[in-house]
This record gives sequence, C-alpha cells and structure tokens, in this order.
Amino acid sequence: MENKMYQVSTLQALALGYSRAVINVEELIHNGDTGLGTFEDVNGEMIVMDGHCYRADQSGCVTEVDTTTGVPFAAVAKFNGEQKFEMEHMSDIESIRTELTRKIEERFGLNSMHIVRIDGEFEKVDARSEAPYRSHHISLKEILGKTQEAFVFENIRGSLVGVYFPDYMDGINMPGWHLHFLSEDRLKGGHVFDVSLLKGKAKVDKITNIYINLPKEAAFDTYSLKQDLHDEIKSVE
Repeated sequence: MENKMYQVSTLQALALGYSRAVINVEELIHNGDTGLGTFEDVNGEMIVMDGHCYRADQSGCVTEVDTTTGVPFAAVAKFNGEQKFEMEHMSDIESIRTELTRKIEERFGLNSMHIVRIDGEFEKVDARSEAPYRSHHISLKEILGKTQEAFVFENIRGSLVGVYFPDYMDGINMPGWHLHFLSEDRLKGGHVFDVSLLKGKAKVDKITNIYINLPKEAAFDTYSLKQDLHDEIKSVE
C-alpha cells in the first residue's frame, strides 16, 4: 500500500513569495490522487480529488485544470481511506479540527502526517481564493492582500480535503489541519476559513513517508528559509 506524502517545495518558500512552477499537474497527479496546493503565480486554490486536479478562482468558481499547468506548491498522497467515521453537527472549523485531531490521536497518534476527505452536507462554507500575481520576493501575505476574494457557500453538498502535519514539520508545511472545499458538482470551491457541517463521513490515512520536490532554479537559493514565519503563515491560512 502506498504511504507517502508527495510535496512540491515548502510552505515557507511559498510564504516568502516563491510561486514559480516546480512541476506540472501531470507529474503531481502521477504521485497522488488527493490533496491540495496552489498554481503558478498563486493562480487560485488547488483541490486534488479522485485523481483530478481542480482550480478554484477568485470568485470560487471551479474548473478542472490542464495537465500542463504549473505547480509551485502542493501536498498530495494516494488515498486509501483506511479509517472511517461519521461526523455531524460541527458548528465551525475549530470543532472539525478538534474532532479530527481527537480521532487520529486515538487511532494513530499525532507524530505522523495525515490526509483526510470528508464528504457531507454543509450548512455554510466560508472560503477564499485569489487571482494570479507574478512576484519575486513578495510575500504571500502581501500578494493575498492584493488578490484575495472571500465568498460563502450555503446549504451545499461537497467534500473537504485536507492534510495534517505535526508541529515539528513547521516550515515544511503548516502544523495542524489545512482544508480546502470542493462542491459535489465540482463547480464551487476554495481554501476554507470556516465551515459548518450538518453531517458527513470522514476517511483518514496515516502517512509515514514524505518526498519533497524542491525547486531547481537558482532563484530558489536567493530566499532565506531560516526565518520564523509561523505567525505570518498562520495569518494567511
């Protein structure tokens, strides 16, 4: 059974403004069928599900992207859904994160990576996405300040796709749960700020290996990845 997180670049590099393509979507989905990320020049939010790669634009409208599309940052895995459990009456994103953390601590432990998919009925999903912004050494926080748009979906069926990274992997990715949404009809989605779940079914995999595909361009080495960006990353996640 495949048990590997395939990650493109690091979240710290993206936070500092490295948004050039490292690989394309074809290579990404060869290495994982479920996950999340963004596209070259931070051109929208990425949701990978069932081996298809979708882009939510700045209005929350979703399209499946061409396999030649560039990817600067993403985390995907080949999803098996080895642990399953029901969830209902979760009033906000913190209650969902708390319940997911409780379940993985109970069944797996918190020192490994995890990937989750929750299919269900949602009362409300507060989300965001963004328009592309070509940059070099301009922080993600500054870019999102220029390009980010927020939107709300109400009474909608769909899926949350998310990844969990333990605290000691801070900088490689964001510690805790990072969730994106995709509607059942594959027409709406985005990065999730808050969410109210009426009822749903969660599937979780424990991931114990990681492969990180770092940028090959010389420009990558002009970024100082020694900085403590935890608070800045948290502010945009």
